[in-house]
Amino acid sequence: MDRGQLPESWEVKPIGEVCKTGAGGTPLKSNKEYYEGGGIPWLLSGEVAQGEIFKSENFITQVGLENSSAKIFPQNTVLVAMYGATAGQVGILRFEAATNQAVCGILPNKNFVPEFIYYALLSKKEELISKAQGNAQPNISQVKIKDTKIPVPPFDEQKRIVAILDEAFEGIDQAIRNTEKNLANARELFESYLNKIFTQKGDRWVEKKLEDVCMQITDGKHGDCNNEENSGYFFLSAKDIKQDKLNYENARQITKEDFNETHKRTRLEPSDILITNSGTIGRTAIVPEDDRTYRTTFQKSVAILKPIKEQINSEFCRYSLMAHLDHMVNISAGTAQKNLLLRDLRAHQFYVPDTVDEQKIIATKLDDFSRETQRLETIYRQKLAALNELKQSILQKAFTGQLTQKTAKI
Repeated sequence: MDRGQLPESWEVKPIGEVCKTGAGGTPLKSNKEYYEGGGIPWLLSGEVAQGEIFKSENFITQVGLENSSAKIFPQNTVLVAMYGATAGQVGILRFEAATNQAVCGILPNKNFVPEFIYYALLSKKEELISKAQGNAQPNISQVKIKDTKIPVPPFDEQKRIVAILDEAFEGIDQAIRNTEKNLANARELFESYLNKIFTQKGDRWVEKKLEDVCMQITDGKHGDCNNEENSGYFFLSAKDIKQDKLNYENARQITKEDFNETHKRTRLEPSDILITNSGTIGRTAIVPEDDRTYRTTFQKSVAILKPIKEQINSEFCRYSLMAHLDHMVNISAGTAQKNLLLRDLRAHQFYVPDTVDEQKIIATKLDDFSRETQRLETIYRQKLAALNELKQSILQKAFTGQLTQKTAKI
């Protein structure tokens, strides 16, 4: 960062020159006496969210603290998450707490308003994230955090900037909370409508097992395939079932020989039903009429259901599976990673109208309701994106001197 168009009274300095920094620590080995009955708040990197941090869900004992390199950070310490998916997240501590080694604490000296440092680093979030190295476990070194440069205005101007940002962000954050609530309400409205249909079933609904209405219920390959770039043969997994659709973006492509061997098991066709059966259980999709369909197969994390068209409508069956998602999760085996077994899927019992025509009518109503819900969700997501962009825009102006210059002129 250079001076650019900064006011003359401002300087540009690295964090390490104007603040003390320190990382937390973790006891060398896990031990009950390090944690059980502990009264010292113990922050993990995932808890360093953007905003003020008023509490921790975890605690450590004095013995645990002494057996680690952790120190207790004072109130108003600015925190930066250094490891994992949250690397680059910034928070400000509103109570005394220790942290694990994945968190960097930044303690401003007496010439700095702590909130100013917090907002300055918040404006540098993308830069901090870009400094993270590693794929499976990205991390930002404490040295890179110390080397991050920020603008340094006089103390009184820091206070003015913080006051302006506090007021602006209070209104924006309230708008974000309201929009997030509206987004959640839209989802809950559809789920309520879906559950109502499948709990208040009609007189002519009959009980069936899933295996009674499907000619085949199987899953993908129990093993791996050889990749071949641009082969046109796709090998999808649970992560590629998103928003009720097959997602081919960044999809794996494999050799024709491996595809042919795996395709004997899955034989994917339009109107087949897909359900994720490992990890995140219950994401569903209907296979579309698409050229890629006949060149797509799956890993074992996806189950493929082939409905008997004379007995069940594919869309109705998928909605039924969605309505029974809690049941699917509850019967899934495993602790670290849930797995919905094929035998349990085949034995799943549910009620269904005794005619396919009636099933289609219900599925059409649900389609219409789902489209309206998705339309609302799209509007709310766009609003959230716009609000977050507004925050970044205000931060950008704050740390180029534009906010206080305008205020001074007024």
